[in-house]
Formats: sequence, structure tokens, C-alpha cells
Amino acid sequence: MPLYGETQIATPNIDRLAAEGITFTNAVSSCPLCTPYRSMLLTGRHPQSTGHVVNFVRTRHDEIGIGDAFSHAGYRTGWIGKWHLHTGSFPQIEGEDFVPRGRDRLGFEYWRAYNFHSEYFNGWVNTGDWGNECWQGYETEALTRYVFEFLEETADQPFCLFLSPHQPHYTYTEKFAPEKYYENIPEQLALPGNVPDSWKAESLKVYKHYLAMVLALDAMVGQLIEYLDKTSKRENTLVVLTSDHGTQMGANGIAPWAKKNPYMESLKVPFIMSLPGVLEGGCRRNPLIAPVDIFPTLCALSGIPIPKTVEGYNLSEAVLGIPGAFEQDCVLTMNFSKGHDYLLDGQEWRGLINKKYIYNKWLDGKIELFDIEADPLLLHNEVNNPQLSDKKKSLEKQLEKFLVERGDAFQTGYSYRSWFDPQRRVCRNGFGFLGDPEKEPDWSLLA
Repeated sequence: MPLYGETQIATPNIDRLAAEGITFTNAVSSCPLCTPYRSMLLTGRHPQSTGHVVNFVRTRHDEIGIGDAFSHAGYRTGWIGKWHLHTGSFPQIEGEDFVPRGRDRLGFEYWRAYNFHSEYFNGWVNTGDWGNECWQGYETEALTRYVFEFLEETADQPFCLFLSPHQPHYTYTEKFAPEKYYENIPEQLALPGNVPDSWKAESLKVYKHYLAMVLALDAMVGQLIEYLDKTSKRENTLVVLTSDHGTQMGANGIAPWAKKNPYMESLKVPFIMSLPGVLEGGCRRNPLIAPVDIFPTLCALSGIPIPKTVEGYNLSEAVLGIPGAFEQDCVLTMNFSKGHDYLLDGQEWRGLINKKYIYNKWLDGKIELFDIEADPLLLHNEVNNPQLSDKKKSLEKQLEKFLVERGDAFQTGYSYRSWFDPQRRVCRNGFGFLGDPEKEPDWSLLA
């Protein structure tokens, strides 16, 4: 995104959103994979607690979600687009799927969503009953029409709506985006200096698709802002733009569509908050923001009690720029399995990221230490630099502390199989057996 340094495309609508709000430069996808991130976003809890260590895991019914908190406070809630917190039709992932009504939707009322598919043209969403509805055209445009439907039905009631397009993401179909978006991408693209020659040809091909999808998202943002302006909702609506993870795009010698890596391309995500007249316009702030922090921060900004189940931090004062506001020193980062959707041994790592360093510890024994300020492309592993030996020790000590707090045994991917029953429902976590995965929440913890 141009907002974070890309110079080869223009995103005027996202730029406008940022000009009317705050751009955050240290938002981190602490487990850069779809389902683990989404569980952190919606419950404010870590994967070691929710059990979401891979994709296509069915969420426990006793989890209290952000939809529950806002519904309880009188907001009308809605989810539009990709969900990926259920099994859907897994292991089939290229056809219609369904997320049942009730606790599988974690408190969201209006539902035009799907668990997972990559049919970007003429795809489908679940409706309120056991049916699916096919959309016409491209996903970002179609999902935006559902936003308008939701807002027209909501009238003057306060609302909490999540719009979750799949883009930019790999699709198994031939078309990634409408042709009109490719017209605004240069014929010759450049890649960062951490993409080796062996990956450049493939990465450039993929990056053109990726940027076209970013332009489609920018158009979507423009339609949303225009609608909020037209309906006089803009001045009273907090708009947040972020992503569940990044994509390596060949950086560090890793395949273009890969994620799940402890490097900047996977870990860092955009984060913009805009509320004209309340949040200062056009400024940049740099508190560390993890996915688990978004739920409690949005509650605090909206005057809603934070559920006792939440493990993340309320960063509302840092968002508002209040002097002396609390900020966390570092964020725990992690990956549990070599597979995206299956529990496989390999690629297990835990790490820390702060404003200056990335520290990674792999289960196979590899250790990495990068100086983000001096080496933003992470070209030089400084783990054996004697001048950083004390820093390495302190980061290792902090990592061990985090793992103890999270009940994280830092084990092989396949060993997590005991956390799930045959329906991929979570039945235990890092702290032990959890019992019936379909029991109701303890609602006394809601407020």
C-alpha cells in the first residue's frame, strides 16, 4: 500500500481514510495465518487458549466474541464475507459451504458470509437460514452491496459490522481481479532487495495480481466512505481497516503466496482508524498492536465493558494519543504447523517483535535476531553478534515468560491432534481439557 511505502500504484480512497484518521505503523499479525488471526480478532484470546492453531477449526460455542459484547450493549451486529472460523465443507474447499446459525456465528446477527472459498467472480454467501445466495460480479463489489443492505435495514440503531473480503489472496480460478484494475499497474514492476533472483520472475507475476486486488479493495473503501457521507453516518462511524496477515512475495527466498513466517512481509499488517472530529486526522502512531488487542480497544473506544475472557490489552489511550498511555514492550509471535489446514510437523516457531528487534526461535534449533531499524529487509541474522548478546538473552527470557503465561509447550505440529475431536471441534487447549465444545458461554463473564 502507498500509505506504507509502495510507489507503483495509487490508492486514493485508502489514503483519504488515513487523512481523516490515524495510520498505525506497528500492527502485527502475531500468528500470520487466517483462522488463528481471526480467532484472536474476535475473541481477544490467543491460539493457545482458543485452540485455533490451524485453519478449518470449529470454534467452541462457549467462546465470547466481539459480536456478543456489542449485541449485549444494544448494537446490531453483522458479518459480511469470509469467516474461516468453522469447518464449513472441509476438506472440500472449492465448493459451497455453510456456517450454521447460533453459536457457530459468535453472536453476529446479520449474516452474508461464507466459511471459505476463493470464487471471486459470482461466488456465494450463506443467508439467515440453510441457504446460499450467489452474488453477481466481483467479490469486493458484491459484498459492498450487502453492506448497503445491512445499513438500510439498521436505520438509526448503533451497529457493529465486519466486512471481510478475501482479497488480496490466492485463488484456484484463473481470474484474480477485473481487467480494469490491471490498467493502473505499471508493465514493469520492481520488488524489494530481499527477493532473490531465483524468485523474481514468479514473484513479479504474482505481485501484479496482488496489486490489482489491492486496487479493487481501494475502490471498495471509496464506495463505503461515499455511502457513509451520503447517509450522514460518516461523522458517527468508526471505520477500521486492517488485514489478517501479509504475504512473502518471494522475500527472504520464500514462495510468493506463503505466509506463516516470522518476517516483516508476513507479520506486519496495515491498521487505520478513522472517526472525523474524534480521532486526529492525518497522523501516524506507532504503538505495538496485536490481534488480541483489537477487541478490548474497540470496546473501550465505544464505551462497552470488556469481557473478562479477553487476554489482549486495551490500547484506547494510545490510540487517542493520550500522554503516558500504556503501550506493550513486545508482542509474542508464533506458528504451530507446517500445514495451513492440517497438523504437520515442521515450520514450528515462536518469536517476539518489538519496535527495534525481531527474535525467532525454531523448534529445529535455529535462532534468528534481526535489527529492524538498521536492517528493515532482514538480510542479516545478528544472533552471533557479540554486541547484541545481552539483548538476545533478554529477548529469550521474555519469550520463555510469554510461553509460560500462554501454557505453550512449544511442541511439534502433529502433537496438537489431541486438541480436537473427529469433527475438528476444540476440546482442549494449552491449559488442559475443556469439556463439551457445544456448551453455552458463562455469560457472567460478558461484563
